[in-house]
Amino acid sequence: MKNGKKRGRNPWVDEDGREIRDFLQRRIRQTDAYKAYVEKYGEKSDSLKIMLNLKKQMTVFSWDGERDTLFSSYDSLNYYKHFLQTGFMAVDPYTGYIKAWVGGINHKYFKYDHVKQGTRQPGSTFKSFVYGLAMENGWSPCVIKKDIAPQFNLPNQPPWYPLNADGSRGTGESMTIRKAMAQSVNSITAQVMQELKAENVVEFANRVGIQSKLDPVPSLCLGTSDVSLYELVGAYATFINSGIYIEPIYITRIEDKNGNVVEIFNPKTREAISEQTAYKMIYMLRGGAEEEGGSSLGLSKEVRHDNEVGGKTGTTNDASDGWYVGVTHDLVAGAWTGGDERAIHFPTWTFGQGGRTARPIWDLFMQKLYADPQSGIVKGQFKTPIQRVGHDLRLQQTHGK
Repeated sequence: MKNGKKRGRNPWVDEDGREIRDFLQRRIRQTDAYKAYVEKYGEKSDSLKIMLNLKKQMTVFSWDGERDTLFSSYDSLNYYKHFLQTGFMAVDPYTGYIKAWVGGINHKYFKYDHVKQGTRQPGSTFKSFVYGLAMENGWSPCVIKKDIAPQFNLPNQPPWYPLNADGSRGTGESMTIRKAMAQSVNSITAQVMQELKAENVVEFANRVGIQSKLDPVPSLCLGTSDVSLYELVGAYATFINSGIYIEPIYITRIEDKNGNVVEIFNPKTREAISEQTAYKMIYMLRGGAEEEGGSSLGLSKEVRHDNEVGGKTGTTNDASDGWYVGVTHDLVAGAWTGGDERAIHFPTWTFGQGGRTARPIWDLFMQKLYADPQSGIVKGQFKTPIQRVGHDLRLQQTHGK
């Protein structure tokens, strides 16, 4: 694979996996160059076509630094559409303070924020909200289910069966729902949502921090409604913060040139779920790094050794988006990877899955934090509900409350 291509095929494909032949012709109309040429020459002018294909000197982004080249407007568009994009965000779950925000690979050349501005299907990272509702309804992580796809009856349509990543309706194997979440088994997640109802999953997700519109349909359990990375990280932080949702914030106050405080911003908080539900979800998330076949077992020894971690991968069916949200006792962070639009897909689902694209970003980030004593981020264990009470009391005493 070279420059985003596989076997000569460009990465922009339709639902059937076929290359979209007029992709560049459609997208060129959205560029500033096209609009300027149309204004000067007219939309049906031959001069427009000539100017769009005329090569000219320009400086472009590359992974080795800026470089000068001769590109036409079409060349430039084709070049930039082959770059993979990413978004990354990290937050302190106890204060809501954002510690890292990376909207893309280079702001000078790609002025689009993939943390909050962009929304995509979250894939299996959404499963945490299905299982979160189950924990709230008194389920135990040890509940046993069989890996068999349930049947969803849809009005005026054939029955729908949620397939697993391998395309099957399941193996029939019995396993705990903790292991099912760790291995990201679609069939069992769908069974859980079928019992608890999609509209209740929507309500739970909204409560813990998802603000985007969610469609209460059977496929919701597989993450088919768009959300932002900002929402996803904030919602996962609710589990670590004993069920208290804190809206992530990066500006705490504004001062004038003399240091006078103009305005102070306090994070918006609310009690979203019980402390018990939150702690059970921490245990569920830890399963990814502790259960056989867990999707977080690929994390490095540098991150996992002497440290409790949890996390969830996510991948869309069409291999256009890869996700990973990781949690530790003092930090929640998430990464998204993909093209700058939905039509750009990875060559295969396996190649584009979150465990290969997004998880390594989180892993490397955590390695660097743990290697830097000045980061303030250290390895440790998640607080139990009793430890959390002591932590809050000490915090109040420190601040004189």
